[in-house]
Amino acid sequence: MVETAEKQWYVLHTYSGYENKVKENLKSRAQSMGMENYIFDVIVPASEERVKNGRTGKMEMQKKKTFPGYVIVEMVMTDRSWFVVRNTPGVTGFVGSHGAGSKPAPLLPTEVEDILAKQDQEVAPNEHNFEIGETVKVIEGAFEGLEGKIREINPEHHKLNLIIQMFGRDTDTEVEFSQVQKI
Repeated sequence: MVETAEKQWYVLHTYSGYENKVKENLKSRAQSMGMENYIFDVIVPASEERVKNGRTGKMEMQKKKTFPGYVIVEMVMTDRSWFVVRNTPGVTGFVGSHGAGSKPAPLLPTEVEDILAKQDQEVAPNEHNFEIGETVKVIEGAFEGLEGKIREINPEHHKLNLIIQMFGRDTDTEVEFSQVQKI
């Protein structure tokens, strides 16, 4: 890849769970090594999701990483900036690099727009409108294509207990809301 003076977005692969540390390290290294004109922004893609707190039992908003193990960096690709980024502690490499010292391909503008648009957006909880006794069709998973009657609804975990007819017998199974559709 030829060096370019244009800043573009690249994806870094990191050790899972170290994304925020890599972000801090990269920003610190860019500043201490005088690379502020080459390394501009570092993002750990995340969105907010409503989850149940295990201790209190209350629903709370919590940040969830959209792409665990990945960090996105906006930079001008030069030999020096590439060296600084790939040698940052916790970075295991660039996505889109073919190894042997080759430089990576940047993200497409549409990919960047999609990722940035989803930052700090709240993901709506899975609201349900199921009723006990209602028949639903399983559209995903091991029981795909079968119909079942709702026996129990667990809104906190977004799951349903269904009774499905298999081999001439009633079979209890648990599925997620997203795995069924109303008939």
